[in-house]
Amino acid sequence: MSETGTITRTCAVSRKGQTTLPLAVRQILGVRDGGEIVVRTDGRRVTIEPIEAEHSDPAIGAFLRLITADVAAGRNVGALPDDLLQTLKGVLHEVEVDLDEPIEGDVCL
Repeated sequence: MSETGTITRTCAVSRKGQTTLPLAVRQILGVRDGGEIVVRTDGRRVTIEPIEAEHSDPAIGAFLRLITADVAAGRNVGALPDDLLQTLKGVLHEVEVDLDEPIEGDVCL
């Protein structure tokens, strides 16, 4: 994102502590409806930054749903072609894999 000039807008705060980000601010941040922001304070100064949406490409989501449905239904799922299998074995011949080892870190399956 490129640097922008200073924009000043006044926002009302409701009894519940809610406010609306002005359109100009949302546009600069690139925050759309349903988007998320992070709010940080440093003394009396407040910083608002957008949170980048993970996997925001709708085509990827549709593709993953299609694959999930095929796997669940047993369609279009089969053994790897022999040439691909041999290539993988050749590349991975020195790699030890423990299928029972717990997965570390964040994983979304």
